[in-house]
Amino acid sequence: MSQYKKLLSFSIIAACILLTINFGFRSSLGLFLKPVSESFGYGREIFAFSLALQNLFWGLFQPLAGAIADKYGTSKVIIVGSILYALGLYITATADGFLDLHLGAGILIGMGIAGTGLGVVLPAMARMVRPEKRAMALGIGTAAGSAGQFIFIPIAREFLVAYGWQMALVIMAIGTLSMILFAPTFKKQKTSSSKIEDEPKQNLREALSEASNHIHYWLLIAGFFVCGFQLAFITVHMPSYLSDNGFDSSVAAASLSIIGLCNIIGSLTAGHLSGLYSKKWILTFIYGARSIVIVLFLIIPITTFTVYAFSFATGLLWLATVPPTNGIVGHIFGTKYITLLYGFVFLSHQVGSFLGAYLGGLFHDLYGSLDYAWYISIALSLFAGL
Repeated sequence: MSQYKKLLSFSIIAACILLTINFGFRSSLGLFLKPVSESFGYGREIFAFSLALQNLFWGLFQPLAGAIADKYGTSKVIIVGSILYALGLYITATADGFLDLHLGAGILIGMGIAGTGLGVVLPAMARMVRPEKRAMALGIGTAAGSAGQFIFIPIAREFLVAYGWQMALVIMAIGTLSMILFAPTFKKQKTSSSKIEDEPKQNLREALSEASNHIHYWLLIAGFFVCGFQLAFITVHMPSYLSDNGFDSSVAAASLSIIGLCNIIGSLTAGHLSGLYSKKWILTFIYGARSIVIVLFLIIPITTFTVYAFSFATGLLWLATVPPTNGIVGHIFGTKYITLLYGFVFLSHQVGSFLGAYLGGLFHDLYGSLDYAWYISIALSLFAGL
């Protein structure tokens, strides 16, 4: 194996481990919604709003993190993002009121995720490989994040049960600092020697102008809004929803872990198919299938089996939208500004995530049920498919 291939393999592995850590800790925070809310005597709306802010600030800072990564290097962004992520978890653990929760679990963790997550690492991975391997690389990276959800959620639950929510968050804060160890991988990042010959020779302003006048770019933005709403709603509220229906927290942890495990399959499959078939039709199928899965989950009497079946089906569709969406951006606009352009698409995703996380808590406190949030999720899936 040539020196380049060895370096490429190491870089891909390091990027995947980093995404595993990033995604694993973030996906675990839904387990803390009920205990944190009960500890402060708040309704679920308060901490749900903190997690909604997290998604919003993740989205707001993603284009900025992408622009900085494009200009000054991915490595620097990862280091700063890791520190902010850890600081946010620590402030949440030591919070004495809702402002601290909003600052820690909301703003700081959101900024930290923006600097260490999919929006920064996936474009770096896309630049590492040849164009024909790009969609598959994006699928591998997305699958790595899902592996974090599968691995870390049961561990976070054990910390929560054994030490309480505050110490569990402190342990997680220490764990997030380990992402700094992988930053040097991106410092001397090698770019594939195979370039797209006709890739546009544009400056940043020209690239943004082209994107803003491209109908397909706006369609991607609209579809990713829906994806964000659904993912945040399920991640944040599924544990409490199951608890309200009489299930132990172990079932909730298993449910989210199954989603993460099955998403590995879904992401890899989507990445592979995106290199073979029309990416827009793949997205249409994913959004349509999501609406069917949610409807079946709501109309069939809930049991442990149906919870796990829902988790299995949802996992296959979970982040399967990422490879074709990112692939379309790269296909239309090239890779020179892909981090920034994907960052704006991702901002739409996170605005949807804000509403999904917050409205779930709001509807629960107002109506004692999450039914309306489920109904909105179904309607949005149909809209995205169309």
